[in-house]
Amino acid sequence: MHKTSAWPLALVYAGLIVYASLFPFAGWRDQGVAPWFFLTAPLPRYWTVFDVVANLVGYMPLGFFLVLSALRTGRSRFALRLAVLVALMLSLLMESLQVYLPKRVPSNLDLMLNMAGGALGAMSAWSLERLGVLQRWSRFRAYWFVMDARGGLVLLALWPLALLFPTSIPLGLGQVFERLQGKMAAVLADTPFLQWLPMREATLQPLLPAMEWLCVVLGLLIPCLLGFCIIRKVGQRAWFVLWVCFFAIWASALSAALSVGPEHAWVWLSAPVKAALMSAVALALVLLRVPRRASAALALLALGVHLSLLNQTSLSPYFEQTLFLWEQGRFIRFHGLAQWLGWLWPFATLVYLLSLLWDKESKN
Repeated sequence: MHKTSAWPLALVYAGLIVYASLFPFAGWRDQGVAPWFFLTAPLPRYWTVFDVVANLVGYMPLGFFLVLSALRTGRSRFALRLAVLVALMLSLLMESLQVYLPKRVPSNLDLMLNMAGGALGAMSAWSLERLGVLQRWSRFRAYWFVMDARGGLVLLALWPLALLFPTSIPLGLGQVFERLQGKMAAVLADTPFLQWLPMREATLQPLLPAMEWLCVVLGLLIPCLLGFCIIRKVGQRAWFVLWVCFFAIWASALSAALSVGPEHAWVWLSAPVKAALMSAVALALVLLRVPRRASAALALLALGVHLSLLNQTSLSPYFEQTLFLWEQGRFIRFHGLAQWLGWLWPFATLVYLLSLLWDKESKN
């Protein structure tokens, strides 16, 4: 029996599937048909390669993580069948609920592809176990990470995905207060509770170049310090810093490519951003020997400053246009997933760091 990050990752991914399947959560209505009518309907005549791949690949991680969690915890007897069954039932529930969403179209083809994706992911995990790959990962994890590293590993695994949603400042995750205030004002409109909502008296202004530089530095330093909280040795931390920088650059480039086209994938990597990234790497290397508890404290401080700076700046019209592009066409599903990851990752990390500081066992 082992503690594993596969089970929380499976739960997180199932939640993301629910969000992607029901986005944009608007216009619910009874269309006068049974929620399971699509099961006996003819197969769709019109489909695209993108939709087929998205439905197949979209459920593969769910099956993979479910089987992996069963293998890691010694409950492998019915792992394959249960993973496929969970993928099938979740997909059936999502397709049935889409009947009540006019903007979504339930499909028996999507159901079959989702189940097939879950089965492929499950068989992949099972095959890796038989080939001994998972045992090597277990040894690698035991050598690199502290025993209870699940929360940190899940957050670090989600961080590159969170970077895929466009940000007004490179690596600037968690810029939510302005949007949250606007949403709350819309919800409380024409009610006496609107006057209780604290409103900003001053108009938000763009950050000064020096503050933007600091935001980029902190945006890269925070996951480095988060890793320092769970990585055992100094040399391992140094390699980890380089990998964090690698994923930060390529995830941001992919985000730009998805937003404005592959030819503009590196437009965000200006000279000031390069300088900020190099400064963050240098600072992380200086902090390699900081103890785990001190790393958590520094990460918490950096995260607080980062969120404070980001949420005191306005959103540019160019950035609003980029978001508009993401909300259209084939990005409609992925938009919702990446958006919530980008918004919530810093706050989930905040809770995790507080739990580490509260835990007396993390002093060493």
